Amino acid sequence: MPIVDRTELQVDKITMSRRQLLASAAVGTAGAAFFGASPAAAQSKSNKDDSFRLTVLGTTDTHGNILNWDYYKDAEYDDTKHNDVGLAKISTLVSAMRAERGRCSTLTLDAGDTIQGTPLAYYYARIDPITGAKAPVHPMAAAMNAIGYDAAALGNHEFNYGLGTLRKFQSQLHHPLLGANALDWNTGKAAFEEFIIKKVRVGDHRGHEHGHRHSGSGEYVKVGIVGLVTPGCAIWDKDNLDGKIKFNGIVEQAKLVIPKVKRAGADIVIVSCHSGADTSSSYGDALPWPENASTLLAQQVPDIDAILVGHAHVEIPQRFVQNTKTGKQVLLSEPLKWGERLTVLDLDLVKQRGRWHVGTASSTVLNANTVPADDKIVSLVAKQHAAVRSYVNGVIGTSTTAMSAATSRYEDTAAIDFINYVQADAVKKALAGSSSAALPVLSIAAPFNADAAIPAGNVTVRDVAGLYIFDNTLAAITFTGAQVKAYLEFSAAYFKQITGTGPFKADDVTNAVTPTAPTGTPDYNYDIMGGSGSSAAESLTYDIDIAQPVGSRIRNLMYGGAAIPADKQFVVAINNYRQSGGGGFPGVTGAPVVYNAQVEIRQLIIDWVTAAKSIDPTVFSRQDWKLVSNGMPITITA
Repeated sequence: MPIVDRTELQVDKITMSRRQLLASAAVGTAGAAFFGASPAAAQSKSNKDDSFRLTVLGTTDTHGNILNWDYYKDAEYDDTKHNDVGLAKISTLVSAMRAERGRCSTLTLDAGDTIQGTPLAYYYARIDPITGAKAPVHPMAAAMNAIGYDAAALGNHEFNYGLGTLRKFQSQLHHPLLGANALDWNTGKAAFEEFIIKKVRVGDHRGHEHGHRHSGSGEYVKVGIVGLVTPGCAIWDKDNLDGKIKFNGIVEQAKLVIPKVKRAGADIVIVSCHSGADTSSSYGDALPWPENASTLLAQQVPDIDAILVGHAHVEIPQRFVQNTKTGKQVLLSEPLKWGERLTVLDLDLVKQRGRWHVGTASSTVLNANTVPADDKIVSLVAKQHAAVRSYVNGVIGTSTTAMSAATSRYEDTAAIDFINYVQADAVKKALAGSSSAALPVLSIAAPFNADAAIPAGNVTVRDVAGLYIFDNTLAAITFTGAQVKAYLEFSAAYFKQITGTGPFKADDVTNAVTPTAPTGTPDYNYDIMGGSGSSAAESLTYDIDIAQPVGSRIRNLMYGGAAIPADKQFVVAINNYRQSGGGGFPGVTGAPVVYNAQVEIRQLIIDWVTAAKSIDPTVFSRQDWKLVSNGMPITITA
């Protein structure tokens, strides 16, 4: 593996002492005991021959964020909690932690979902691809190399652009990309590295620069690092993976791999796991293994000391899970998403009978909004950042009126109607002359991005891209009228059961907890279905009565103003994530597929605007659905 120059920042660039910086960056109370400890106490502990503190730093779900920048707004990133994002800020935290704990006793890991999620990531996958003739280095690879990661796990979104892009990205990294349960389709052997073992020199390493050499043989702790990814990849990127890579369950594969790691000499084992802590599956029973299995991993597989959790986009500063076979407490931590947090795992090791073990463990997360960006990372990607800004700010058309997606999760909006209109139009054109051409076309879209907005006047790439922030491709299936109703009933479980007409706040009505969404149904798993939108005769209309129990909410379902017979045939424009089973919607995976050209929906919308030159919402937008309570319209405030 190539050695990367990990020259550290001069920490005195930070306007506070390292200890003050780290204490102010700590989120919540987890790990607070360490930050209250004196440097002398930590020094005394690390000087003992039979004790040693190993610090593991972790990120996850960075999703193409390097700078604290919102490309859809073309402005510095901010949210209601004033989080900051990006690897440039993570780099500052990592450098400060290495200076505090010692560079040689600190490992840095990532838990996946790196190369998808921002226009920056899209640009180097599709516009100026890293697989092209010029073969630019992916900016995420460049930033991670400069920070000096020791290993990273695959995330499910790593497969979004196909194996060619992923393998090129992998080749550009200076650290291994681990995926123990990603297996070759034919041989069943590991398609990526399963694990690595890092040798960490025992002793006090504070003040050591990267690249120095230790004299003498010394003593080392062998740290096994394993990467695992949610098996949902097989569903969500079926078209990219079928016949190439298959996936075993996380727990099932770990039971095979962890003993191998121990046999290879690992004293301790850390798993970087792209799978949420709270056991659930958005795809229901479409696979025999759960999507989110990190807690099950800790409970059921012995010899794991700590798990860096990813995928769920939640913040877990510190959680302990007891292994049912050994009684051992396994430490879990998840550092939110997008580079907003950095996990710090402190493993205090003790030597017993000549082998190192974890005596005590703790963790916390550090907040990226407490530190400045690392100038080294900012400069490293400045050219790429400028290229992407230029691309996304290119004007491709105009709109007669403004359209906002801000209220799309609870009321019919022109913004979602526009997505459905473009999708249905593409499917109609593709099916012309086929046996399915005479069937009415419906379309589904989810309120992915509440900040999305198309302005009146000039429309840019970033305006349109904001409507569809995922890299899904368009497909089309056939459904009966009964299946359309069942699909809508399933989608309507997104709403909490509420009586009365309000006014209600949106959060009091939306994101209902369900058996498959124990922390609340995400917006992307609420689908809005519409007709082709070109005329009332092609419109789908319905009410969602949220006073009724789940499964009995869709009322007044009509197509073209008439009730829909159960056996009436439709073509439904649908994204590949949903068509492959993502979200567990009924009837989808077994439905006949009549179109699947694997055209990205975001690019389809951009191309539509570029060709049409003008967006006129009066052509496609009307109120086709509404929320009601016992038949009466509901008032919802933001």
